[in-house]
Amino acid sequence: MHLLAMADLLSMLMLGAALGFFGGLFGIGGGIIAIPVLALAFGMEQALAQGTSLAMMVPILLVGWWRYSRRHPVPWRMALQIGLLASLITVLVAYMATSLNPNLLRSVFGVFLIVLALRMLARRQKVVADEQASRFSLRLMPLVGVLGGACMGLLGVGGGLVATPVFTGLFGQRQTVAQSLSLALVTPCSIVALITYGSAQRVDWSVGLPLAVGGLFTVAAGVSLAHRLPERTMKTAFAWMILLTAIWLLLKPLLLR
Repeated sequence: MHLLAMADLLSMLMLGAALGFFGGLFGIGGGIIAIPVLALAFGMEQALAQGTSLAMMVPILLVGWWRYSRRHPVPWRMALQIGLLASLITVLVAYMATSLNPNLLRSVFGVFLIVLALRMLARRQKVVADEQASRFSLRLMPLVGVLGGACMGLLGVGGGLVATPVFTGLFGQRQTVAQSLSLALVTPCSIVALITYGSAQRVDWSVGLPLAVGGLFTVAAGVSLAHRLPERTMKTAFAWMILLTAIWLLLKPLLLR
């Protein structure tokens, strides 16, 4: 029994390490990967899986944001505006979303992500310098918090997946800078969500905390690799991650029956 418990702990630490690395690499919390793993491998119901993934995500997001900010400092005023607006929209949309069909929302969002990913892959041959031209005033960037917060409110995940391409495509930010801005958006939303799920007893801390510990050991390595990879490579990898996420969202109802 003792050996089995140790094996379970080791497996959770290794899973957390993998999620932390990819979270640091792409500037996300890893929830989009953790939720299906917790549901399928640990047999958790959806709400418990989402709450437990947040226990892992929040420390990883905080460390990832700090590491990205050290390399690409984001003005605190801008980060605060994005984070507060995203958090407010998350709460409002989550309240309204309770009366909507979750499977329909998930399907619409999945199709949207597929279109977004294919568009990013189609543009990968363009010169990076051309992609960096801002189409909108940088003063409008906090409004991206509305889009990211809406995704977080509807699905509990996906805010960074949507915000990062907007920061790069419409506001001319480099991929790593855009991921730093997305972390400013997702981190406060995740903290608010964790408090909510925790108060409702929808967090398995015995699983979430080991995942977080494992992730803290590797998130810095993911951030470091993100800054060493060429810009075009990062954009392509991010597009493929969005595409795989979209496929998972569309197949999720079939797999979790």
